[in-house]
Amino acid sequence: MLALDGVFDTGLAALLDALTLANKFSAAQSGVPPFDVSIVGVKRKVRSGQGMVIPSQLMSDGPAPDWVVIPALNTGTPELLLPALERPDVRKAKAQLLGWHAGGAQLAASCIGTFFLAEIGVLDHREATTTWWLAPLFRQRYPKVLLDESRMLIPTDIGVTAGAAMGHLDLALWLIRKASPELAVVVSRYLLADIRSLQAAYIIPNHLAQADPLILRFERWAREHLRQGFSLQAAAKALATSTRTLQRRCEAVLGKSPLSYFQDLRVERARSLLRGGSLDLEAIAAEVGYEDGATLRTLLRQRLGRGVRDLRDELR
Repeated sequence: MLALDGVFDTGLAALLDALTLANKFSAAQSGVPPFDVSIVGVKRKVRSGQGMVIPSQLMSDGPAPDWVVIPALNTGTPELLLPALERPDVRKAKAQLLGWHAGGAQLAASCIGTFFLAEIGVLDHREATTTWWLAPLFRQRYPKVLLDESRMLIPTDIGVTAGAAMGHLDLALWLIRKASPELAVVVSRYLLADIRSLQAAYIIPNHLAQADPLILRFERWAREHLRQGFSLQAAAKALATSTRTLQRRCEAVLGKSPLSYFQDLRVERARSLLRGGSLDLEAIAAEVGYEDGATLRTLLRQRLGRGVRDLRDELR
């Protein structure tokens, strides 16, 4: 496991706790722990984002490990992340990652750790996910990566990427499941956690819109027109831009069409009404511009991976 100064404490702890539990349970049953876990870095001690000192082994040019797992740095905004990616210790770590990859190591990262993999080019022309609130930055910085921030885990031939923050735990459970599906079930029960296929349910559309002035104006227009339905021409005219420009900006910043983002806003509004009131599904469908509840029900299932009953029960 690769740890650098400013590592995200919760992410590192979630990975270590899950893998340690897996070793403990496996050793009790078969006497053979499946994971030999080491924390490595560019120096013998790293300081976490919360200031805790973590002992680590120095990176070496020896045989490549089977897996290298990169926890996130505690740099949750572009203003903090971009300078961190240029730090001398980070540049040294990126060079080491390339060496391990060339030696056959599989690479895994969650949350902001996925930026490391994108930085060294191993995600180019491959699907990947990342922390959802930095998806616009990721998409603009690494246009060759096939980003899908709606998904929690995306395995590829070079390893696996996982989503935001507690995606570290999903990543750990995925690694355990590769060793033993039964062991993963036991660990998930002890930790009260399951591997989630989507992080779409956690995405806040307004936060993504903040990344671009035109997208932010489009979001405000869209919220005012949810009941009327979507028209690309009407949106572009209201924003004093062309349909082509609006389409291209949405694809570049959000990785989706204006219509798809409009549907995201419909889903967000419908979810809020389901959780916070007594309206029936047909009334909620009308409120967000659909003719019937069946269409809305299908959209909610597709986008959030949850049914209407589950969404109503969220706050109970």
